[in-house]
Amino acid sequence: MKPRTLGQGLEVSPIGLGCMGITMSLGPPMRRDDAVRLIRAAVDRGITLFDTAEIYGPFANEDLLGEALAPIRDQVVIATKFGFHVGEEGGYSRQLDSRPARIRTSVEGSLRRLRTDCIDLYYQHRVDPKVPMEDVAGTIKDLVAEGKVKHFGLCEASVESIRRAHAIHPVTALQSEYSLWYREPEVEVLPLLDELGIGFVPFAPLGKGFLTGTVAPGDIFGADDFRSTQPRFSAENMRANSVFVDLIRNVAAQRNATPAQVALAWLMAQRPWIVPIPGTTKITRIEENIASANLNLAADELMEIDKALVGMEAQGDRYPASHMALSGR
Repeated sequence: MKPRTLGQGLEVSPIGLGCMGITMSLGPPMRRDDAVRLIRAAVDRGITLFDTAEIYGPFANEDLLGEALAPIRDQVVIATKFGFHVGEEGGYSRQLDSRPARIRTSVEGSLRRLRTDCIDLYYQHRVDPKVPMEDVAGTIKDLVAEGKVKHFGLCEASVESIRRAHAIHPVTALQSEYSLWYREPEVEVLPLLDELGIGFVPFAPLGKGFLTGTVAPGDIFGADDFRSTQPRFSAENMRANSVFVDLIRNVAAQRNATPAQVALAWLMAQRPWIVPIPGTTKITRIEENIASANLNLAADELMEIDKALVGMEAQGDRYPASHMALSGR
């Protein structure tokens, strides 16, 4: 795969691996030895960007990734996140906490669990309205000077927050939801990233599985699957949102590709510095996703998709009301 370059010259594979679902949120966690094999198989197949976070578990995801990547640390880029309150024993609440002292506690824990002396890309998981962005960015600037962090990232941040952060320390990447059924970043965020030279790492690029065509409106999600609480995944909303899957399937049939490959190829066609991070627990899906990097949609195909998307709006909120901090700015 031909690498892509995020901001500040950070070079990564065109497809990354979002690791959250390996240990939480999408059903039972994988067996540890199977998860280690999956991650190393991704490296063997050319993936270099691995995305985790302190709160995935909490702590379990970073610890797993640290074990899997330790023998091949020099071949990969590890991205992790800070910004929520997490107790020493792993108790996690949705309370945001990006105070400088908390950031320093978080980075030390992440370094230890990831078995590394430097984090390649360190994201603020969500903007904390109680802490000035200048204090957050200034702390990261100090951590870069100390050699504990290489690159600074933000997640789901507003245009104002991105500008304020970038003025203190260059932002390498923004991570936000972006896909064929969630295109809000196109309005203000993508033009700003163009202007400032910041890369974009879309999470949920396959609509949390829906855009692959493998999720049916009648499907029931278990209590350990976070889609069971998300309004967008109610049976009624999934029926309404099937128009997105129909569109993708039509293109996929014409290109002898899968819906997932079309959805990822469409994203990568939007900008050369967009690097999606689909998650999976299956090696076959990793191989399928990687193949999308070689699926070059022609200009007329992209135009037809854009025309079809006019007037199409996904039904249902991304998060339930109790989780709205997760979509914060």
